[in-house]
Amino acid sequence: MATFLSEEHFSAAREGLNSDPGFQNAIANVDLSVQFDVSGAPEGEVTYYLKVADGTTETALGPLDDADVTVSSDYETSQAISKGELNVQMAFMTGKIKVGGNMAKIMMHQGVLNEYARVLSGLDIEY
Repeated sequence: MATFLSEEHFSAAREGLNSDPGFQNAIANVDLSVQFDVSGAPEGEVTYYLKVADGTTETALGPLDDADVTVSSDYETSQAISKGELNVQMAFMTGKIKVGGNMAKIMMHQGVLNEYARVLSGLDIEY
C-alpha cells in the first residue's frame, strides 16, 4: 500500500492510468499539462503533475515547466478528491481548488481530469 502523495503513490498512479481503458480513451488526441500544488500536507507543500501528450501519460512528484494549468488546493481537499469523496467540478465551484493558467484548455479537457481522479480513487492508498 502506497502513502498518499508519495513516490509509490505516483508509481501506482502511472500503472493504473496507463492500463485503464477509460482513461486511455479520454486522453486520445489530448495535449494537456497540469501542475497540482497542495498546501498543508504532513510533509509541507507538495507539487506534482499530470502530463498527457500523444497518447502517453506522465504523473510524478515535482514541478512542471510551462504547465498549461496550475491547480491549487489544501491537503484535505486533495485527499477528498483522491478518495472519490469530492469531484473536481464541485471542488472548483465551492472554491476548494483554485485554477490558474489556460482556463479554456482545462474546460475543454475536464473529462481527462475526471478520469484521472476516478482512476486514482481506485488505488490502494494509505491516507
